[in-house]
Amino acid sequence: MESQKPRRQEQESAREEVTEVAKDVLRMELPISMPGLGHVNCYALLDSEGAALVDPGLPTASSFAALRSRLSQAGLAVKDCHTVVVTHSHPDHFGGASRVLEESGGKLIAHNSFHMGMGAPEKPEVSVDDLHAHEDSEAGRTPEPESERAKARAPFTPSSSGFSGKTPWGGEKPRPPFKMRMRWGLMRMLGKAMRFPTITHPALGGDVLRLAGREFFVVHTPGHTEDHICLHDPAEEVFLAGDHVLPSITPHISGLTLDADPLKAFFDSLDRAAALEHVGQVLPAHGHPFQDLAARCIAIKEHHDDRLEQVRDIARELGPANVEAFMKRLFKERSWGGMAESETYAHLEHLRLMGNAERHTDGAKQFIYTL
Repeated sequence: MESQKPRRQEQESAREEVTEVAKDVLRMELPISMPGLGHVNCYALLDSEGAALVDPGLPTASSFAALRSRLSQAGLAVKDCHTVVVTHSHPDHFGGASRVLEESGGKLIAHNSFHMGMGAPEKPEVSVDDLHAHEDSEAGRTPEPESERAKARAPFTPSSSGFSGKTPWGGEKPRPPFKMRMRWGLMRMLGKAMRFPTITHPALGGDVLRLAGREFFVVHTPGHTEDHICLHDPAEEVFLAGDHVLPSITPHISGLTLDADPLKAFFDSLDRAAALEHVGQVLPAHGHPFQDLAARCIAIKEHHDDRLEQVRDIARELGPANVEAFMKRLFKERSWGGMAESETYAHLEHLRLMGNAERHTDGAKQFIYTL
């Protein structure tokens, strides 16, 4: 009988106890039911006026009941949550924001490129130089004019723009596994009925937020999503990592993105995080807190370097081939499907854009790659 692999910490079920993981920072584990994950960490950053919540879980009654219960343990009510910070545009992170804000009337902070689906709503935007604003600030370089950054902070309400039709590489529209579709059937209906709240305070990389009575820097870390942000508190050496850096698994890098090379964006973001000084405690969105941010960033990059080498080996065996053919060699059969194709495509495009592969379109309008 085949031995079972040990469960990863990100797969552990949500525990009811609330723990203080840094000065005035509480970890509250909320239940989720998603492949490979058993909980999402919602962090409460305490101050004299109540709390700011980071990633308040799914838009489900059970998740919100758990959040209310966890807050009660800390002597707080939902109405005391004056701020919600969302690290990125995935429902296990932003889904509970509406319910919290309905009761608290608080403000909502997310990156100003936050969007749901392939298309982003029209809104003021600055150049990609904002990715390096935090580095510029630390290095003493002059940031862009404040007027430009002010335009990018205009409040907006994200709208859903689901992907439809063929994929860019000519495959079918990605479909989650059957069990996931069943689990998320209700969630999709909820999503259609739920109007996402207005992001009252859009953020940019390099912004400084006053949370837990002290300053947190916004670090824009595109890769897992284009709108992903982390929060860095150098005074207490705390880094709220969202899904950017997880302790024992690697986040999905999708080829269905507005970024031409999402894998390179992810590598650049990992380098940016690894280079940060004054990080002693990493607080991820799934799994337990850990300490060595730079080492974990390096390990995640090495994982993707290994994956890229696998793609090269497969190319030598297959010759010219489409994304599906690469995917079926790269992943085990149980993982075949839209997500695996999307991640395969992201790796193939990275190799192409780095000059290590060529691409053409065949008669069936599918991308064919030659390395």
